[in-house]
This record gives sequence, C-alpha cells and structure tokens, in this order.
Amino acid sequence: MEEFLSRWGYVAIVVGTFFEGESVLLLAGALASRGTFSLPLVILTAFVGSVSGDQVWFHLGHRFGRPFVEKRPRWQVRASRVQTFAARYGDWFVVGFRFIYGLRTVSPAVLGTSGYPARKFNVLNAVGAALWSVTFGTLGYALAASLERVLHRAGRIEELALVAVVLAAIVVGITWRKRRAVIDTKRH
Repeated sequence: MEEFLSRWGYVAIVVGTFFEGESVLLLAGALASRGTFSLPLVILTAFVGSVSGDQVWFHLGHRFGRPFVEKRPRWQVRASRVQTFAARYGDWFVVGFRFIYGLRTVSPAVLGTSGYPARKFNVLNAVGAALWSVTFGTLGYALAASLERVLHRAGRIEELALVAVVLAAIVVGITWRKRRAVIDTKRH
C-alpha cells in the first residue's frame, strides 16, 4: 500500500478514504512524518474523500431506500447495529460512526434509508470527517515519528537491555546462592 500511496499521492488518499480508509490515512500520516506528504494536505484530502464517500452512500440509501441495504446480505447485521446506535445516540452517532470499525460504509446508507434529514447529515458528517481525518492522520504521523526515534535509539536500547540482562543474571545468581546457603545451613 505504501507504494500505491507514494505513486498516486494525494489522489490515492482521496480514493482510499472514500471507501473505508483508516489504514490508508494512518499510512499517509506515517509517510508525512518521513516527508513524503504534507500532514495538513493528508488531513485535507482524507476529509474530502471521507465526506464524499459518506455523501454518496447516504444519497444512495435515500434514493433507493431499504432495498438498497437489504440487497447486501453482509450489511444486515451491521444495519441492525446502526439502527440501534442511531436510536440510542442520535446526532452523536452521525458524528462518530466512522470511528466504529465496520460501520463506516453502511451507516450513511442506513441513515439515508431512515429519513434522517439530509442537511443535518451533511453538517454532522463534515464535523465527523474533520475529527476523523485529524485524529487518524495525526496518529499515523505521531506513531511513525515515535517509531523512528525508537529505531534511532535502538543501538542504545540494545546496550541498556544487555546491561539489564547481565544485572538480572547477577541478582538471580546472588539470590540463588543465598537460598542455597540457607538450605545448606538448615541441612547441617
């Protein structure tokens, strides 16, 4: 996927986030930490892809109704979960559905079939997409930057680990000798 993103750039981020996208966005954020992409542009393109994809699914659900969802057997269990979450959390669910694994694509379609107001969906979807894009883009960036620092210090870490193992061996050896001496004393 790294090669795909590197080759197609920001277009790949838009396409990847149009569909599900967490892995695409995390990797794009990681590549931004290495200088391949600009983090603000990664976040912006992920936002555009995410909002666009969800709008398409919402309007397909709105246009074709329940049969659109029912024709997709793999969506049935998820559709039930979406309805439960939407009833329980209302507008908060619309903002946060993309953070719930496996519900990103089906949620807008189910909401579209349910008569949820399109204008309200547009606004809340944009808010959710902004939060999601910033969160996962920044998370990918931060994780990659942290890993890079750890790998740079790996030689030092290996040295410290070796010292810790030697010290642990000495402590275990001393402890074993003391216990052995106690056992030998009790025998005599």
